[in-house]
Amino acid sequence: MKLTIKRVPTVVSNYQEDAGERPRGGCGRNCLGHCCLPVSELPVYAFKANPTKLPLQEDAVPTDFFINLLLGQWEDRMTQGLFRYDVTACETKVIPGNLGFVAQLNEGRHLKKRPTEFRVDRVLQPFDSAKFNFTKVGQEEVLFQFENSGSDDSYFLRSAAVTVADRAPNVVAINVSPIEYGHVLLIPRVLDHLPQRIDQESFLLALHMAAEAASPYFRLGYNSLGAFATINHLHFQAYYLTVPFPVEKAATQRIPLAEGGIKSGVKVSKLMNYPVRGLVFEKGYTLNDLANVVSSACIWLQDNNVPYNVLISDSGRKIFLFPQCYAEKQALGDVSQELLDTQVNPAVWEISGHIVLKRRDDYEEASEASAWRLLAVVSLSEARFEEVKAYIFDAACLVQSQVEEEIDDAIYAPVPVGPSAVGEGCLVIP
Repeated sequence: MKLTIKRVPTVVSNYQEDAGERPRGGCGRNCLGHCCLPVSELPVYAFKANPTKLPLQEDAVPTDFFINLLLGQWEDRMTQGLFRYDVTACETKVIPGNLGFVAQLNEGRHLKKRPTEFRVDRVLQPFDSAKFNFTKVGQEEVLFQFENSGSDDSYFLRSAAVTVADRAPNVVAINVSPIEYGHVLLIPRVLDHLPQRIDQESFLLALHMAAEAASPYFRLGYNSLGAFATINHLHFQAYYLTVPFPVEKAATQRIPLAEGGIKSGVKVSKLMNYPVRGLVFEKGYTLNDLANVVSSACIWLQDNNVPYNVLISDSGRKIFLFPQCYAEKQALGDVSQELLDTQVNPAVWEISGHIVLKRRDDYEEASEASAWRLLAVVSLSEARFEEVKAYIFDAACLVQSQVEEEIDDAIYAPVPVGPSAVGEGCLVIP
């Protein structure tokens, strides 16, 4: 059975809505495609090859340079009028409760979009150049290239020729329909037409971006197809929000690891007392170790058709992984009309506790209990989650020990809410 739902996609670029209407080959519009990018110049931010080492030179880039650069460039694009609305004018509040869910009222974000049908029963789908992709974005939406410096120092060039002979460039561009201040897209190897699927290289690139930002308020997120990714061209999202995400405050339970696994230094926990079941990966001897373990988990999920979301937190030192099945339940008619009426598509930001609401009544009546009810529908059942966790551990060469588990950071507990209106099971079609 082919499952589809009529969706209203988020428009992330000013070139998206007319993507299927005008050819762009040899377009002369200064885009990110093969016709324009190889003969262009763009700013370059070169990140440290080893972010755990201190700068070697006295004039090395300060630790706050990257985040100040990114936010400054983002504000410059706002001044140019490139955004579809002023997200800084949107009302935002922290909902009273133990976890502090963040609600934003954005009444116009879902308007004036072209209805589209997306398959939700296939996490991996081939890249389709006929549909909108990031090579069709205009270069005015790009902040800079994001490349490895090859050394222990970072540096920034205000303008440099784009080199495509050895490998396609990574670019950071604005999201023209931002969820929050500084909302950008990290697009690995933009000219290579990579579909929305994580591999070790792309995930490590995202961790480097988080490490360069060096701010607890700058997080990166990833949505797979089937988990509310709206564009099948590999990208991560990121933005700056100066409050803790609820998932960052949730209690966790450490999963003890036996000696038989790989020696990565990565610690693994599972979320406790949180509406969406998920795993937490942190530490690791190097950033590469953490990227290897988490990307292996992601690869298993996508190869086995399990939709998922990822939050990169704590400057790249902590990763939250959420297998989910909301879109599939929605397609099967297993989501209550009350939740559907909110028009909230629970992707990585919503699951992490930052919920964008489209209707004022929902915003004014938002509570921890209503946020909990919405997100609980996203989660796999406990039995399915444990089954998926076992497969993930095997894929990442992690061996769970039989040692008694302990609760870490058990400070917060949810408010009591009634049982979910739908079953906890999740149909995943292989």
